[in-house]
Amino acid sequence: MRGRGLALLPLGLSLLAVVEIVVFIAVVHAIGGAWAVLLGVAASLTGMALLRREGIKGWRRFQAAAAEGRPPGHQVSNSLVGLLGALLLALPGFVSSAAGLLLLLPPGRQLARHQMERYAERRVGGAVAGDLFGARHVRTQSGDPIVVIDEDPAPPGPRTPAAAIEGEVIEGEVLR
Repeated sequence: MRGRGLALLPLGLSLLAVVEIVVFIAVVHAIGGAWAVLLGVAASLTGMALLRREGIKGWRRFQAAAAEGRPPGHQVSNSLVGLLGALLLALPGFVSSAAGLLLLLPPGRQLARHQMERYAERRVGGAVAGDLFGARHVRTQSGDPIVVIDEDPAPPGPRTPAAAIEGEVIEGEVLR
C-alpha cells in the first residue's frame, strides 16, 4: 500500500500544480495581476517568517517538556503541524497558502494534531504512544469484559490474558 501512495505522488503534485494555476488565473481576473502577485509574495514571506518562529517555539516546548519529565509528544505534534502549515503558506500558490493558514489557526491545528497523534498511536503501539503522549483516556461499555495482561516478565512468545474481570466498569486513565 505504501508503494501505491508513492506511485501516485507525481500525479498528485501535477494535479496540485494545475489547480494552483487555475486558482491563480481566477484571482488575477478577480483582483488584478499586480494585486494577485503581491498577495502571493506576501503569503510566501509570511510563511517563511512563521517557519522560523514555529521551529524555535517547538524546540523550546520540546526542551521544556523533556526537562520537566513530561511526555513531549503533544509539543512535537503541535510543532510539526505548525511547521507544515508555515511551509504550505511559504509555497507559492493560493491553494497551498489556504491549507497552510487552516493548519496555523487553532481549530485546524488541533484537528490535525489529534489526527497525527492517532496515526502515530496506530503505527507505534500503545506502550510507545503512552511514553510519547502521556496517559490515554479509555472508555468501556457495561458488560464488556476487561482483560488484564500480566506485567511480569514472561518468556518470549505469545502473551495470554491473566484474568478477565467481571463487574462494574470504572472510567479512568491508562498509565502504562
